[in-house]
Amino acid sequence: MLTDKPRRAQSADSADAPVNGRPAGIAARLAAWSHKGDAGAPGSVKIALWQGFVAAMLMLLGSIGVGWLATSSTLIRVPVFIAARTTPLGVITCTVLLCFGALLLVRSWLRLAQRVGAWDASARPVLFKALLLWGLPLLLALPLFSRDLYAYIGQGRLMSQGLNPYTNGISALNNYYQLGPDTLWTEAPTPYGPLFLWIEQFAVWVGFGIPEISLLAFRLAAAAGVVLLVVFVPRLAALHGVNPQRALWLTVLNPVLLINFVASAHNDSLMLGLVVAGIYFAATKKPLLGIVLITASIAVKPITLIALPFVGLLWAGSGAGWRRKFSCWAGTFVLSMGLLWVAGAVNGLGFGWVAALRTSSTVWIWYAPIGSLGAVLGFFTDLLGGPGEAATSVVHLIGTVLSVLAVVWLAFRGTAGANFSATVLRRMAWAFAAVVLLAPMIQPWYMVWLLVFFGLTGIKENWQLRMVLFLTAFFMLVALTDQLSVFQWIPIGVVRAVAIVVGVSFALYMVFFDRKTRVLFLRPAELP
Repeated sequence: MLTDKPRRAQSADSADAPVNGRPAGIAARLAAWSHKGDAGAPGSVKIALWQGFVAAMLMLLGSIGVGWLATSSTLIRVPVFIAARTTPLGVITCTVLLCFGALLLVRSWLRLAQRVGAWDASARPVLFKALLLWGLPLLLALPLFSRDLYAYIGQGRLMSQGLNPYTNGISALNNYYQLGPDTLWTEAPTPYGPLFLWIEQFAVWVGFGIPEISLLAFRLAAAAGVVLLVVFVPRLAALHGVNPQRALWLTVLNPVLLINFVASAHNDSLMLGLVVAGIYFAATKKPLLGIVLITASIAVKPITLIALPFVGLLWAGSGAGWRRKFSCWAGTFVLSMGLLWVAGAVNGLGFGWVAALRTSSTVWIWYAPIGSLGAVLGFFTDLLGGPGEAATSVVHLIGTVLSVLAVVWLAFRGTAGANFSATVLRRMAWAFAAVVLLAPMIQPWYMVWLLVFFGLTGIKENWQLRMVLFLTAFFMLVALTDQLSVFQWIPIGVVRAVAIVVGVSFALYMVFFDRKTRVLFLRPAELP
């Protein structure tokens, strides 16, 4: 995952070659990590599958009490929702169900890997069934861990009323507070591309003023992104000598992806699905189709502009000289910007999303290195009588400049190697990692971007895999303790404390006490 040297296709394939009659590499590790007679035993996979289904159902039930609802929703007047959302007992019960179910889903994901047995083509139907059993309940849950879906509805209403979402916040709408968005969106311009604006407008149109119908439309768009990942993640993994079944389990079935792309239905799902599909076609000598798909991804969320120079390299091909590289970069840029210009001309908003991207933000989070550094420096600057806010802004600016330089350096660096497309894709993964890690705000779903990009070229069965496991548990806990919908008369401190206790206790149990899963988190030297 974190090495810059691409694994040769033949060595990656050898990770699944039999050794003394048993699969080698990560497949053997996962089998060995499970107890004797557990992996591949009759009915053992079903236990993990249905355990995950129960976990997802618990989260569905928990969403009734602490999932996000607009105040205009008719559901808020249904007796079950009233009891679950307006009484301390109901809210705390739903919080416990949600948190226990979320960590049980993580455990089911780990146990599925231990029980699946051989990681050959026979594992694929099992993984598909897991995705359906675990994903469908989350698809029906109230929005969890984020209320961005309600911001999408507000932005769709702006479009429907002929207002420019690149210059108007949701507060330009009448009764915008009844839509349920976070207050951060009330004055903020829309940072999304023209394709997603049309999706937002369509979701509002089909909703007929009923937010739940609009929410379902956004959920289906997010599900389309997941389907694209299901189709193209295994293909790209196989192209780079990585076991496609393992890649599917590690990335698409990862609980952090499921909660953020299904339960929260972030538009990052469609963005990521389109960019992965585009990379696949670019890597298989169909660069024009690849550029079109990546441009569609940019038209959802423009962060995937980062992928364009690397697609240009794939177009140029292995061993290309600088003249051909610059020609392919120019062709990629002109085609992509031309398509975006057409989209902007059709909706009459042009490249308004560029200005929205430049909107300054003081939002930061404690686990983002740049965010923490900026906050600390700003605090001490204030303490000494200086301009603390300016000091924080300087740190954020430095992080942005460094991330841009990192992307440029990775794009211009030589790309010779045994597996050319794997080298390019890994450089692209590092470019996205630089942008994420040098930002003051790191959202949990940003981890999913990096997990998919690095997973496509192989995550080694050592500390890299353990890092993924720990980060999965960490970002699940962050989600559980961050955004819970609780009425003002319910003590939010108590609810959050319950979420922390249940979530952290279950996580510690899996890491240190559960004899089935604790071995997964051990240091490499302690592995059997």
